Amino acid sequence: MRALPLVLLLSACTSCVDTRLSSFRLTSKVPADPEGFSNALSQSTAVSLTSGHEVELVNNGAIFDRLEEEFGRAQHSIHIVLFIWRPSMPSMRLVKVVTERARAGVTCRIIIDPLASTDFERVTKPELVAAGCDVRAFRPLSKGATDQRNHRKIVVVDGKVGFTGGFGIADDWVGDGARKGQWRESSIRVQGPAVNQMQQAFAENWQEVDGPLLPASDFPEVKTTGQTRAGFVSSTGSDHLTRAERLTQLIIASATRRVWIANAYFVPSPGLISLLIEKKLQGVDVRVMAAGEETDQPQVLREQRATYEKLLEAGVRIWEYAPSLLHSKTMLVDDHLSVVGSINLDRLSLAAMEEGSLVMSDPRVVAELVKHWEGDLTRSKEVTAKK
Repeated sequence: MRALPLVLLLSACTSCVDTRLSSFRLTSKVPADPEGFSNALSQSTAVSLTSGHEVELVNNGAIFDRLEEEFGRAQHSIHIVLFIWRPSMPSMRLVKVVTERARAGVTCRIIIDPLASTDFERVTKPELVAAGCDVRAFRPLSKGATDQRNHRKIVVVDGKVGFTGGFGIADDWVGDGARKGQWRESSIRVQGPAVNQMQQAFAENWQEVDGPLLPASDFPEVKTTGQTRAGFVSSTGSDHLTRAERLTQLIIASATRRVWIANAYFVPSPGLISLLIEKKLQGVDVRVMAAGEETDQPQVLREQRATYEKLLEAGVRIWEYAPSLLHSKTMLVDDHLSVVGSINLDRLSLAAMEEGSLVMSDPRVVAELVKHWEGDLTRSKEVTAKK
């Protein structure tokens, strides 16, 4: 019963943004090479791909191990923006280490979206505040905010290490993603210049919840010897066109051989559907893996399945993940480009919500995502066209 109000609220929100769904369709030719794509990304989102990143893909419940480790090492600051934080075993683990670091003098700033964070205010917030954490709600529901929520998942430790993906702090993310009730998730840990971009995204949300400007020390010069080129693209809801929509179309348009999309709520805009079909007709291997019967949003699943016919007719291959909710939001293009973050391909993410994703150019990251895909395919059912 806990999830029922959220289902109803999100279903209502989806209806709210129907008229705002972008009709944008990228028609420009987008370069496929890393330099050319970086230039196109900069023109579209003001973010370019810079070198020197170390990245680590983190699957499923392993995110809590990595967060616990980084929180325990924090010396200066812990910054968190989350859509879902609920009382749970992961919450108990992370609250313990965060409060220990806060009592040791580490500045802890937390922004929680209240829509889906059931009982956070009553159970979790008091413990964090008692330890000295500054905890604030994003657009309190009492003020009438509905669809324009903060769906970002951003964690920044000491301004040097960042995490993003689709995770929340709740029991749904415990486990390996291959069993009922254990959501299949993809997240990423990053060190390098893009962490400053993640910190900036946190800072703009912090200002909105009446937090003061962050000190310059929260934006240290971040240098690593990593080989991944990356950039963090943040997006804010708009009545017209968001960076989430721009980014998604841009990366698909750059494909020459492959576009593989794994997404929890796959209800793409007309422009995205048109672009995917165009790529398939150009000979690109276009694949979609989406949530199936194990979903927390039945209405979204119905809308998702309504998009299948045109895509299947064009030859796009579609799978539905079977054992649990596929909650990942990833894209991989050709052999070097990939995206991991919070952006769903539905009306809420593309039009209304605060979102963010890490864009990477690195063949090794794509190769690892391909391995994850191959494993997930063994637990998925391919959708075929109706005859």
